[in-house]
Formats: sequence, C-alpha cells, structure tokens
Amino acid sequence: MQIVRQLDPLRDALAAFRQTGAKIGLVPTMGALHAGHMRLVEVAMEQCDAVVASIFVNPTQFGEGEDLDAYPRQEAADAALLEAAGVKLLWAPTADQVYPDGYATNVSVSGISDGLCGAARPGHFDGVATVVAKLFNQVRPDAAYFGEKDYQQLAVIRRMARDLDFTHDIVGVPTVRDRDGLALSSRNAYLTEEQRANAVALPDAMREAANAIAAGGDIADILEAAKAKLLGSGFHKIDYLELRDANRLAVLDIFAKPARLFAAARIGSTRLIDNIPVS
Repeated sequence: MQIVRQLDPLRDALAAFRQTGAKIGLVPTMGALHAGHMRLVEVAMEQCDAVVASIFVNPTQFGEGEDLDAYPRQEAADAALLEAAGVKLLWAPTADQVYPDGYATNVSVSGISDGLCGAARPGHFDGVATVVAKLFNQVRPDAAYFGEKDYQQLAVIRRMARDLDFTHDIVGVPTVRDRDGLALSSRNAYLTEEQRANAVALPDAMREAANAIAAGGDIADILEAAKAKLLGSGFHKIDYLELRDANRLAVLDIFAKPARLFAAARIGSTRLIDNIPVS
C-alpha cells in the first residue's frame, strides 16, 4: 500500500490506476479506524478495483470547545489495518495540501444541514462539505463510501454532490454496531467503563421508541418517555431526539414512511449520535 502526503504524487498514483481501467473507490476518514470504517472498506473492495482511503483530521469541522486536539490519531495502526484489507493507497495529506496558505473558499449546503447536528454544532457541516469536496476533486473517484451512522452528513454530501455536479456514486453503508447495539464510533474510546455500560441505553431507548411509533403511538409522548429513560440511565444532556423524513430530514409530527429516528446525547464528556429507520 502506498502512503501519499502530497498532491503531485497522489495524482501520479491515481493516473497509474486509471491507465489500467480500474474503478476507483474512495473511503474518506479521520482515522482512529474501527470495524465501522473497515466495513466501508469492505464494501468498496467488493465494488471497485482499487480502493483509496484518506485520513485527515479536518480542523474546519470542529467548533469552539470541541475535541480537535484530543481527537485520537493512530496513523500507523490505521495504515496496518488498511493494508491488510487490501487498500491500494492511503491519502494522508499534510494540512497545507488541503488548506494552502491564504485558503478562502467555503462550501455550505443549506436546508438539509439545518437542525439536528447542524443546530448543535454551528459550522460543522460547512467544514464537512468543504473537505469532502476537496477530497472528491483530489481523488476523482468513481464511487465514495460513507456510513449511515452519520446520516445527516451523508445527506449533506449527497446534496452537495448533486448541486456541484460530481458524477461519481455516493454509497451509504448501514451502521455497524457492537454486540450490545451501540453504534461504533471513534468517540466511544472516550467512555469510561461505567459510561460504556450505560451508553447502551441510547440504542435501546431508540429501538423501543421506533417500535412504539410504528405501532401508532403518540410521537410526542413516546419521544418524551425515551428522553426520560436516557436521563435516568447516565446521560446528562439530550441535544435532540426527533422523528424525521428519511429523505428530506424534515421533522415529522405524524408518522409517514420513509422515516428515521435521530438522537444525540451526552454522557460524561462524550457526545454520542445514532439513527435508526422506523418501519
């Protein structure tokens, strides 16, 4: 596996892939890889001839007081995982290759980025859209792979790709969960043993709420009961717990398919997010 940090060598390596007619898949990450990331790689390997993974901890998607400096960085271990999985190239750019001196351009996707994490983390999705647009232009893949755990992020990227005329496929991959149901996340590493045991209340409460909503229960009452369960299980703050249209991400007061339940809640210093379909 090649590890490339500068744009010119990246373009040379990608040109060599294209000369063979290879279909190129891109798996963008911020590192600290876990089984959820590796599932993206696995799907990309199934669908593409050459898989490129990127690792870049993007400063523009972190807000004031968020965990940019503390975000786990373990490139050597990540590279070993990617190489063992068959990834052909790791794009691990230095900061100046993504944001050169004097960089002044921002990509903003309105509407679908409002609410949910967009409300709790102002500017976050501008940072996501900007860096993903850069990665798309740098790699020019035939397909790019993103996890459904960050469902709003996936929706923002799909909207951006349509609006800016990126022609490659945007592939969403279902959330990978631990055996007890907690969605895998790099931020799970921040949890203490007690917090990790209590964190399973999040998928449990969401699953119960989704089943009750699908059975015709009152949405407002069901969501309030789910919030109370979380606050009684070790979570100290709920940023949101909402039923939304799965395509437009509009709030649903009356259940209608396709729908998803979205949650973000804080336990200790860690903010966990999750979403599940309601059917």
